[in-house]
Amino acid sequence: MKALFTEFEFKGISLKNRIVMPPLANNLADGQGGVTEELIKHYVERAKGGVAMIVVEHSYVAPSGKSNPKQLGIDNDRLIPGLKSLVEQVQTYNVRIGIQLNHAGATTTEAVIGCQPLAPSAIKHPWGKEVPRELREEELEDLAEFYVRAALRAKKAGFDFVEIHGAHGYLLNQFYSPLTNQRKDSYGGSRENRLKFPLMVVEKVRAAVGKDYPLLYRLGADDLLKGGLTLDDALYAAPRLAEAGIDLLDISGGLRGYQPRDPTPPYFTHISSAIKKVVDIPVLVTGGIREPEVANGIIERGEADLVGIGRALLKDPNWAQKVLEILN
Repeated sequence: MKALFTEFEFKGISLKNRIVMPPLANNLADGQGGVTEELIKHYVERAKGGVAMIVVEHSYVAPSGKSNPKQLGIDNDRLIPGLKSLVEQVQTYNVRIGIQLNHAGATTTEAVIGCQPLAPSAIKHPWGKEVPRELREEELEDLAEFYVRAALRAKKAGFDFVEIHGAHGYLLNQFYSPLTNQRKDSYGGSRENRLKFPLMVVEKVRAAVGKDYPLLYRLGADDLLKGGLTLDDALYAAPRLAEAGIDLLDISGGLRGYQPRDPTPPYFTHISSAIKKVVDIPVLVTGGIREPEVANGIIERGEADLVGIGRALLKDPNWAQKVLEILN
C-alpha cells in the first residue's frame, strides 16, 4: 500500500487516505450566499471520486467580508439548511467535510459589500482595488464574534470540522503581514502584536465549539513579497496557533496567494516540512501537486501528513480513484 493511501486520524476524524480537496472558490452559490444544486453536485462528484476529506471553499462570516457576488456564505442562520444538505450528501461517500470561514478585509469592494472595505490599516492591499477603512480597536471583539457565530452554524449544519482562513491575503493574513498592518496600537508593530487578532479569533472559536470539535487553520506561511511574511514568521506563528486550539495546520501562501512568481511545484513543501518540526499537530500542504508520485513522495518523506489536490481535482473529479489504481 502506497503511503498516499494509508489511513490517517486526527482529533477523532478517521480518513481513508491522505488526499484532501482544499478550499477552491467556484462562484456557484446564489446571490445571497446560499447553497445551490450545482454547488452540491460539484462537491459530490469529488466525494465520489475517492478523496478522503473536503474543505469547502471560503465562506464569508459577515456581510462586510464578502469577496464576490456569488461567494458562499455562512453569515446567517437561513443558510444552515442548504449547508446541511451539502454535508449529508458528501458524507454518504465516507468523506469527511468541513468549511472554511473567511473575511475578505481589504480585498473586497464597496460594490460588493455596500460600504468601504475594512482592514487592519488604511492601506491599499497589493491586489486590492480600493483603500480600506482601518478597523477601530473596539470593533475587533465584535468582528471575532462573526467567526464564532459562523463556526457554530457550521457545527449545527453537521460539518465534521471548520477551518479558519489566515492565508491568501484575506483579513487574518492582512493582520499578520507587516505590509498590510501598520497599526500603532497593540494589534500592530511586532509580529506578536500582529498575530494577536488571529489568535483572538482562534481562541474565541475554540471556546465556542468546545474542546472536542476539530479546528483547522490555513496559514499564509510566506507572503512571497519583499518586506512581507517569511518562513521565519510561519515558524513563529505555527506553535502559537496550536497552543490557541488549532488541531491541524493547512499550509499555503500569504498576500501574493497560492502560487509563487516562478512556480516549481510542489510550492510549499519546504515550509510544511519545517513547520512539522515545531508543532505536534498534523500538517496539510497544497500547491501545485498534480502527479501521483509527487503526492505520494510528500507523505513518504514526512513533508506533510496530508496533501491537498486542487487544480487536478477540478479538472478530473476522479483523480484520487485513478491514482489509487496507478499506484497500487
